Amino acid sequence: MTMKTNRWWTKLLILAAVTLLLCAVLARIGWLVDERQQRQREAEASVEQSQAGAQTLLGPLLQRDCIERWETVSGSGADRKVQAESRDIALRQLPSNLSVSGALNQEPRYRGLFKVNGYAGALQLDAQFASTEALQLPRAEHPDGKVSCAAPRMVLAVGDARGLRMAEVRLDGQKLTVKPGTTLSTYPRGLHAELPAAALGSSLQMQLKLQLAGTQRFALVPAAAATQLDIRSDWPHPSFGGRFLPVSREVNEQGFSARWQVSELASGAADDVLASKPAPDTLEFAMVDPVNPYVMSDRAIKYGLLFIVLSFVTVGLVELLGGRRVHPVQYLLVGLALSIFFLLLLSLSEHLSFELSYALAAGAAASLLGYYGVAMLGGWGRGLAFGVGIAGLYGALYVLLSMEQAALLLGALLLFAVLAAVMALTRRLDWYALSERVSAG
Repeated sequence: MTMKTNRWWTKLLILAAVTLLLCAVLARIGWLVDERQQRQREAEASVEQSQAGAQTLLGPLLQRDCIERWETVSGSGADRKVQAESRDIALRQLPSNLSVSGALNQEPRYRGLFKVNGYAGALQLDAQFASTEALQLPRAEHPDGKVSCAAPRMVLAVGDARGLRMAEVRLDGQKLTVKPGTTLSTYPRGLHAELPAAALGSSLQMQLKLQLAGTQRFALVPAAAATQLDIRSDWPHPSFGGRFLPVSREVNEQGFSARWQVSELASGAADDVLASKPAPDTLEFAMVDPVNPYVMSDRAIKYGLLFIVLSFVTVGLVELLGGRRVHPVQYLLVGLALSIFFLLLLSLSEHLSFELSYALAAGAAASLLGYYGVAMLGGWGRGLAFGVGIAGLYGALYVLLSMEQAALLLGALLLFAVLAAVMALTRRLDWYALSERVSAG
């Protein structure tokens, strides 16, 4: 009796060791997914370095640099010293109304197998400046101070100036000469154009036309009294972010269109820009892949151990209820077949759609296990049922992956259902007598 019991516990220990080995296999496949994700990020960084990164537009705004100079006198007689001093003054005027519209369509880039979502298109910016009083010659703060100012200029800052393929600026219909750089320390990348001296003292109407390219994300800083952004794109899977969501949007298989409207009452961007601070408020969208193969594969692997345990429980029930002995090596082969599914899913999804990759990998694994189950479980009926059960598990996993928000609930219900089925099937078993019979066999 003791020897039979030892054989029973020995098999359980061996199966525990097999499960640990399969956990190591799943972990290694998980590391491979992490490595591919890292290479995806490297591909994105490579594209951003060679083309243009995410774009954030700020402006147009009016800037005028002034300087006050004065002299300070110290000492007297032979020790009298005269020292020239100065202070810089930055005058800025933000638009009273800013309207940005255009289309930014897909322009993907590839690094080997890895796709990086990019965009390019034309934008038009219409800015109205109701007043230019903020650019008028300021008063000197010192009794003998003299203030001089450079010509005012229009400034437009961008996240990555390499994405500026074309820029045209018109002031009240007059075309201005565009020069690179903003000459602003806080927002150095972009362009600027000097304004004629006659522009000061009246309201201004400015129009900018841009050909802009970028990678993955586009944003606009609402640095105006009232800002409106209208964007269209042929990308069908936008993710709207920033501090403000669109007031209206339409998304379909052909792309999306979205409109934002923000006033200075709701945003502190204007105050931040006037104070030369980075503006956290943005209106933005990102080109995201709804089904990222690496994210989906990583989520699927998290259920790998559950798959192995459920399959082992199924085989164990057949072994106990049907009197069919299954060797630990057979358990190992079943677990390896289940684990290889995740490797197949990862490798196929780099070349095919995730849905097709999942169907092919699941079909291959279920067919192999069904075929092997015929010999392992002793009959075509049992083997076919085993293969169908595995296919059902893969179907349940796909549902879990597709319904991310309800995945926890569905997973908990699935586990409860499996446990209830096992308890119902074994509720009348005499486990002591059954274990002795299996050990004796």
